[in-house]
Amino acid sequence: MVLTIDIGNTNITIGAFKGDELVFVSRLATDKKRMADQYACEIMNIFKLYSVEKDEFSGSILSSVVPEVTFPVGEAVRRLTGITSLIVGPGIKTGLNILIDDPSTLGADFVTGGVAAMKKYPLPCFVIDLGTASKIYVIDENGSFLGCTIAAGINVSMNALSSSASLLPNIGIKRAKSALGKNTIDCILSGTLVGTAAMIDGMVERFSEEIGRKPASIVATGGFARSVIANCKTEIEYDKYLLLEGLKIIYDKNVKSK
Repeated sequence: MVLTIDIGNTNITIGAFKGDELVFVSRLATDKKRMADQYACEIMNIFKLYSVEKDEFSGSILSSVVPEVTFPVGEAVRRLTGITSLIVGPGIKTGLNILIDDPSTLGADFVTGGVAAMKKYPLPCFVIDLGTASKIYVIDENGSFLGCTIAAGINVSMNALSSSASLLPNIGIKRAKSALGKNTIDCILSGTLVGTAAMIDGMVERFSEEIGRKPASIVATGGFARSVIANCKTEIEYDKYLLLEGLKIIYDKNVKSK
């Protein structure tokens, strides 16, 4: 089996692939203060939860947007399994042509999502990743990453609003009833969920104008994807495990090519 780990700002998503089959998915909270042994204990407990033995793994790959957590998680995997994880970054084979000012600065989450989109969906493909940040990016028909937009995520926006405005409460995420709110909670949900959906609809239109053609596919992933795209006018496909699948594709490119 191959262990795939996506380290995000809020959560660490762990998946195990047996061939091309995703056997299990689990999540840990991202904690910059946690040491390698602590992560190792938590990952071992996940293995036990899903009745997987540590010696069943033949490889591991991880992507990270939190540099402080990359080493302890990678070291935790090494101590548990004896495997040194591949790390998504400059020098690793992806097949993705990165057409930005400095390709080495592109986040690993963009790379893994782009690689998966390139293999799974008709191109050009617009990828929408809605987590700690709200991100939209373009993979063209040649497998090139053309650029992206980044905005504050749903939770970041809600937390900033409640902490800055005394009369506005911190509320949970649920589906907005309408764009025109009739009470404080519905107004906040409209502003965040429907507002983000409207941004996505608008950016899809602007991206299409800038690249000179409409996308052949639009796919959304991330923790808030379902809540947001339910409010979009654009037709968008939901892909829960896009980044984990991208990690597995990158792993295969680098291991099978040796």
